[in-house]
Amino acid sequence: MDFDKLLKPEAVKVSTAASSKKRLMHDLSDLAEEAYGLSAGAVLDALLEREALGPTGVGHGVALPHARLSGLEDVVGAFVLLEKPIDFNAVDRQPVDIAFALFAPEDAGVEHLKALALVSRTLRDQNICSKLRANPNPATLHTILTSTESEQAA
Repeated sequence: MDFDKLLKPEAVKVSTAASSKKRLMHDLSDLAEEAYGLSAGAVLDALLEREALGPTGVGHGVALPHARLSGLEDVVGAFVLLEKPIDFNAVDRQPVDIAFALFAPEDAGVEHLKALALVSRTLRDQNICSKLRANPNPATLHTILTSTESEQAA
């Protein structure tokens, strides 16, 4: 599992409009529809259903919402950098400005977990998060995310 397969360039966005957790979930759903042809309504429902089980704000300004969806063949992701942090009920109670959503097929056990581990490990790196926060350009953000693995492997 690597970021090149997980995240299309068109699934990366900088958001000025997200002012709440629900608005961010709408943005991620719309992005999934635009980039992967998924139903925004189905994605939103799945994200909100998962979020009701417990918040996916993992701390340090990062949220990792995720959901399983029928009709999906591979695990895919969507990334949003927020210009203004929002309350996300994160574990450390800090507002969130980085959100990486994962969407997995309903039966994707190990692949979903591998993708979640990859994204989580990457976004725990404060140097990477600092680079992401300093570059509010979708193409640059995609490059930072997809080049992190080769840097970590070196």
